Amino acid sequence: MVPDNIKLHKKSRTLELVYPDGSFELSAEFLRVHSPSAEVRGHGIGNGVLQTGKKFVAINSLEPAGNYALKIFFSDGHDSGLFTWSYLRELCTHQTSYWERYLAKLAEAGESRDEGLIGKF
Repeated sequence: MVPDNIKLHKKSRTLELVYPDGSFELSAEFLRVHSPSAEVRGHGIGNGVLQTGKKFVAINSLEPAGNYALKIFFSDGHDSGLFTWSYLRELCTHQTSYWERYLAKLAEAGESRDEGLIGKF
């Protein structure tokens, strides 16, 4: 499902996606740690790399990728991985459970959303 409107809110570091059935805001951090790139997901099942220290990442810009996806340019230099319309919708509808799962993985690994605070001593 393609959003009717996309708004980048740089001050709050969120991306707002407006659909006929509602509006969703996804934080830059949430999008960054759920990037569909090989850097995040890995090159095979179970090869994903836990993203840490992304609490203060921002979205610098957006670019359409054909008619099927959005390319997001993050402040930490990450810009690989195309967020397809269906994947963005999935992130919107499962945001709470995906975020809880991410936080649990961070805790299990002894890592932090803040760069350099936990697991780096």
